[in-house]
Amino acid sequence: MSRIRSVAASALGVNRRTVLAAAGAASLSAGVGYALRPTDSQAATPAPEAPVPASGEVPAAAPLAPYTKGTTLASVAAPRNGSGYRRLGDGPGWKRVVRAELAAPKSGRAGRRTTLAAFVQFTDLHLMDVQHPLRLEYLRAHDVHAWRPHEALTVPGAISLVERVNALRGAPVTGAPLRFVMTTGDNTDNNAHSELEWFMKVMSGGRITPNSGDPRHYEGVQNSGLKLYWQPGSATRDQDKALGFPHLKDFLAAAIREVRSPGLRLPWYSTVGNHDSLPLGCYGSHGDRHLVEAAIGGRKLMSVSAADAKKLQDTIKKAKDPRGTGYRDFLKAHARSMRPVTPDEKRAPYTRADYLKAHLDPAHQGRGPVGHGYSSANLDAGTQYYAFRVSDDVIGISLDTTDAGGHYEGSIGTAQLKWLDRTLKANEDSYAVVFSHHTSRTMTNTRPDPARPGEKRHDGAAVVSVLSAHANVLAWVNGHIHKNVITPHRASGGRSFWEISTASHVDFPQLARIIELVDNKDGTVSLFTTLIESAAPHRTDYADLSQTGLAALYRELSYNAPGANRTLAGGAADRNTELVLKKG
Repeated sequence: MSRIRSVAASALGVNRRTVLAAAGAASLSAGVGYALRPTDSQAATPAPEAPVPASGEVPAAAPLAPYTKGTTLASVAAPRNGSGYRRLGDGPGWKRVVRAELAAPKSGRAGRRTTLAAFVQFTDLHLMDVQHPLRLEYLRAHDVHAWRPHEALTVPGAISLVERVNALRGAPVTGAPLRFVMTTGDNTDNNAHSELEWFMKVMSGGRITPNSGDPRHYEGVQNSGLKLYWQPGSATRDQDKALGFPHLKDFLAAAIREVRSPGLRLPWYSTVGNHDSLPLGCYGSHGDRHLVEAAIGGRKLMSVSAADAKKLQDTIKKAKDPRGTGYRDFLKAHARSMRPVTPDEKRAPYTRADYLKAHLDPAHQGRGPVGHGYSSANLDAGTQYYAFRVSDDVIGISLDTTDAGGHYEGSIGTAQLKWLDRTLKANEDSYAVVFSHHTSRTMTNTRPDPARPGEKRHDGAAVVSVLSAHANVLAWVNGHIHKNVITPHRASGGRSFWEISTASHVDFPQLARIIELVDNKDGTVSLFTTLIESAAPHRTDYADLSQTGLAALYRELSYNAPGANRTLAGGAADRNTELVLKKG
């Protein structure tokens, strides 16, 4: 596909020269930010300059070489012992699988190919304010995996993932520079201001104290004395210690201690998820005064009966309470069972505007770009979708698939679906990679958006239909399901694309993904996917409660979390792959 000739300027009423003069971001239809070129958006990271020798001669540029160190091609965390609570160690790497469902790979392509782009995907970080009064830990009385023993360590775990990306010296197949990181939603967990601040600092750099309420000590389920939860600092024989979880006296003090993120050394972009947009990831209830008061107030529910837990969980799963009124009544009914905690206004839910303002805040710019994909036009229009230029031959499109009407499954409105179609059509000279939080199969919730009650909502099949109508679409990259799944989509006329769904960084095996796009110069394109873990060592040391030690413990605890799904890594064909496509 040739270099882009007209970057949607005429089609969308934007003068390209004016846009470039405005630091590479402009408002398009529906208030969407659009970074036109990598030099403007800082989406491209140049290779480091080679030192000039004393002779004054400038050496030839070193050829690019694959860089597999620190990826799951080299090694993957694996259990060392055979039963009970299992310690982790270095396991064998995962091999690359060639997938040819959409096009036949041709011999000799490795010697012909040229790189179009290489980037990293984060997804489902779920940074948690674990002392938040609205959390649903007590659902564990019915569903053991509704609360996980490692949740207090999401911040050091995410920082270690940043450190892993910073240590990479190129892409694992082509050796090309990594251009950016895209995080595909559920960056926070409880839609709380405290978590949003932590997320911005994890990604862009800064000091973080992952604590709320009382600044001096932890106030939550893990020092409650309740045997339902792992009590790491006490001698209580809780149900997790009965499974082999360790006694770690200083765990909670370490978990709320200040940590430091170096911030990504790459530009980063942000896509919004349901946990970022909705309280608890499911309630469209920002206007509910009672829930806001409960979030910042001084009472926390930690224990209910198994029957009550099941009833509430069933109500959430079946979307019977999308506005959270039933949940409010549930809290009122259990008010006498609540325990006192320190009130904190930082636990208040944040709005769509708050999310955008945080990204546009110069304090969180890091390596850029300004707004991390979002623009002031998004803020003015109240939208959270945008397009940006990845490279000369590739554009990225970030969608907002959260349904503001409530529930954790997604959809998009007519305005956004039409914008997606227009954007792909206006940039048909470029390949396109689409990013969202929800997968095609989890966009099943078409409840009206309260802010746009007359607008129709569209499911994942409608999005697939639009993407399939454009020959320039290579991939739809998403998360939400916490599992590695790669799905081929084939349309009539030979048009096709790959849907790449990546596991979360909160449930084991806690992975992110590198994606490389290459032109094979034989009528096909290949997408290489390579999974990475955090930089923390696979082996843990219970005496090491440093920032790095906590990140290692985060992984091990997640492996051993009772009720954890052991299939989230996916099959070999969903992990490290080469995905072949015909050129459009």
